[in-house]
Amino acid sequence: MTATQNRQSVPASWAAALRPVLDAPEARSLSEWLEAEEAAGKRIHPARDLRLRALELTPLDAVRVVILGQDPYHGPGQAHGLSFSVQHGVRTPPSLKNIYKELAADCSVQPPAHGNLEHWARQGVLLLNNALTVEEGRAGSHQKRGWEAITDAAVAAVAAKPEPCVFLLWGNHAQKKALSVPGLADSHHLVLTAPHPSPLSAHAGFFGCRHFSKANAFLKAHGRGTIDWQDQAAGPGTASSIT
Repeated sequence: MTATQNRQSVPASWAAALRPVLDAPEARSLSEWLEAEEAAGKRIHPARDLRLRALELTPLDAVRVVILGQDPYHGPGQAHGLSFSVQHGVRTPPSLKNIYKELAADCSVQPPAHGNLEHWARQGVLLLNNALTVEEGRAGSHQKRGWEAITDAAVAAVAAKPEPCVFLLWGNHAQKKALSVPGLADSHHLVLTAPHPSPLSAHAGFFGCRHFSKANAFLKAHGRGTIDWQDQAAGPGTASSIT
């Protein structure tokens, strides 16, 4: 994907906010590096047409909630451009299982039998990773290769919105990324922090954080509706899906 293709593929609602970084030398270097990695036979996830999926499903003017992740999942067939989300037919990852557990405890929402979060994204939940690609089997392999400037610009664009939004920042990485935006912590937005939902840290404060109900209470109080966290179309999952 060349720098020109990057600019052309950015959804229209995000184009103005991202154009400066996409026109920068770092974006061209990222595109050239990705092309070289693929030419060398390395498997890169997600597929090219899914790398900006979070921006496609959640236009800038529709963003109400931001949930930040680090990398796409690095297993075959998992990643599809949304943080914490996997494609239909793929086993729900441990961190997402814990997200579903907290959602059930907080809002009495039963987990679906899948890990696809497009239902949230289409309602204005921006599910954005820090790096938008990864090499198969190598977590973190595309960090500090140039994606950060692009995703930082996306976060800053949401922070600049006049409409109040909610930032759900789980883990030190997400907190550092979002709170580096000047003034975000003291802005009109609601910023909620908690440990990462990973099995290694979820019991340190993610469980019981009640971020989902707090987000909806804030949005409703500011006339922005609420997020339907339950995927009604898919129906509830079984108990085994969150164990």
